[in-house]
Amino acid sequence: MKILILGGRGRLAAALSREWSLTHEVVSVARHDVDVADSGALEAFLGAQTFDVLVNGTGMTNVDLCETERDQASTVNATAPGVMAAAAERKSARLIHFSTDYVFDGNKKVPYVEGDPISPLGWYGQTKADGEAAVLAVGGGHLVVRVSWVFGPDKPSFIDLIVERAQTNTDVSAVADKFSSPTYARDVAAWLEPFFEPGIAGGMIHACNSVICSWQEYGQFALKCAAEAGLPLATTDVKPVFLADMKSFAAPRPVFTPLSTARLTQLTGITPRAWQEAVRDYIFTKHIPA
Repeated sequence: MKILILGGRGRLAAALSREWSLTHEVVSVARHDVDVADSGALEAFLGAQTFDVLVNGTGMTNVDLCETERDQASTVNATAPGVMAAAAERKSARLIHFSTDYVFDGNKKVPYVEGDPISPLGWYGQTKADGEAAVLAVGGGHLVVRVSWVFGPDKPSFIDLIVERAQTNTDVSAVADKFSSPTYARDVAAWLEPFFEPGIAGGMIHACNSVICSWQEYGQFALKCAAEAGLPLATTDVKPVFLADMKSFAAPRPVFTPLSTARLTQLTGITPRAWQEAVRDYIFTKHIPA
C-alpha cells in the first residue's frame, strides 16, 4: 500500500510511519512541509500526491491554547480534516483521521462507545468533534479514530516526564480524579493496519489499550516499571493532586472518558492489551535495549 502521513514527526504519526514502513511504501511529511491551516495549499499538495491511504497526524492538541487561539484551532482541527477527506475521496483512497476522548463530557459511568452523544466541555473538544463530522460527511469509507493519553518513543509524553522528574526530585504528583485509558502508539499501528483493506468498514472507532486508570495510577505504575528496569529514582511514589487544584488549567477537562474498543475488536478480531503491559513494554524497550 502507498501511505501518505501528514504531521509525520508527531508522537503517534512517527510510530505509525516506522512500523508501517516495514511492509508498505510510506511517505511521511513533517508539519513544516505543508501548512494544513492553508486550505488551498493543502488541497494543492494532496492533489499532487499518489496514495492509497492518507493519515492525518496533524492537530492542535494543546487543550489550553485552543481556548485562546480559537480560530487557529478550528482551522487545524476541523477545516483541514475535511479538506483531507475530500482529497482522499477524489483518489478513491481512505483517510485515517485521529480524534480524542475530549469530545465527551465525562459524565458517563461506563466506557464510551462510538455512538454515544458527544458533548465537549472545551474548545479543543469542540474543534475535534467538528473535525470528526467534516470527515464523515465526505464519505463513510473514511476512518475516524478516537485515542486517549497517547505515549510512545518518538516524542516525550506523560510517562517520560514523570520518570524524568522522579530521577531528580522526591516530590512527584499527578491528578488522581481524572480517568481514561492510555494508548501505546506502537500498538495503534497493528490495530489500524487491517483498515488499509477497503473491505473493512470505515466510520468511527475507538482505539486505546484496555483497563481504566487515573493519571496518578498511570504515573505510579510507570515509576514501578522504571525502578524494575534499573533506573536510579529519587522516589517511586506519585502523590495525588486533584483537578480542582489545577489553577493553571484554562480549559475544562472531562473527568471520566475511557473508550470501549468493542467495535475495533468486532471489525478486526484484535483485542487491545492492557495499558500496564504496554507501559512495561515501552519502558523496558527504551531503557534496556536488546
